[in-house]
Amino acid sequence: MINPSLKRYSIIMSALYNWAKRGIFILPFGIIFLLIGCSSTLYIPKASELTTAPEPKDPPPYLIQPRDQLDIKFFYNSELNETVTVRPDGKISLQLIDDVHAAGKSPSQLDKMLTQAYTKELKEPKITVIVRSFTGQQVFVGGEVNTQGLVELTTGMTPLQAVINAGGFKETAKPEETIIIRKGADKRPHPIRVDLEAALYGNSPEKDFQLKTFDIVYVPKSAIAKANKFVEQYIEKLFLFRGWDLSVSYDKWGVE
Repeated sequence: MINPSLKRYSIIMSALYNWAKRGIFILPFGIIFLLIGCSSTLYIPKASELTTAPEPKDPPPYLIQPRDQLDIKFFYNSELNETVTVRPDGKISLQLIDDVHAAGKSPSQLDKMLTQAYTKELKEPKITVIVRSFTGQQVFVGGEVNTQGLVELTTGMTPLQAVINAGGFKETAKPEETIIIRKGADKRPHPIRVDLEAALYGNSPEKDFQLKTFDIVYVPKSAIAKANKFVEQYIEKLFLFRGWDLSVSYDKWGVE
């Protein structure tokens, strides 16, 4: 029987993953509340606890993504040469043939598909597919960072580097409780905890943890930030203690 907390957590993570891919950057308060409620009953592993297979000597071939720009080269029919952009639906449009689905295929796979498609129009077509620009390699950074949104993923990028590219932590951040949401082999999102406070000082086993395409990096609020929000919402606004210094003092990493 499926653990109800696990089922609820999976539904929430799926929603966050889909919103990030669609560019919806503001997470509703209710979703965050449910996440916190789940965390007390569901264990989220640390990145350092994960057992991963060694990286293969030869990395897997690049798979074409929507919005990638492709050069289609014809050796014997240069008049058909084109530079095309993969549409959001994953397809490209070329002369003489119907639309072709390119997203999710390697350049060599697309090369074979186009060669087969053009054999009906050309005698012994020789075609090469070149990826001119890569636009699908991104991660989403949200929560208590200065600029929430999509960040271009570079080779070897770590969660800390992604946060820095998103403008760094806010003073209200709790970097030691950062969560990475990653799509697993089962096509479902899986949460991973990383301690970015320790990574800042270079003494974390997770400092070299590398991000993958479409990962979500979420930095939660610190307890002190939640206390300040409570004071603002429930004391100042309800009891009208305007002008009183009711905020809870803090430094960047902890309570004074």
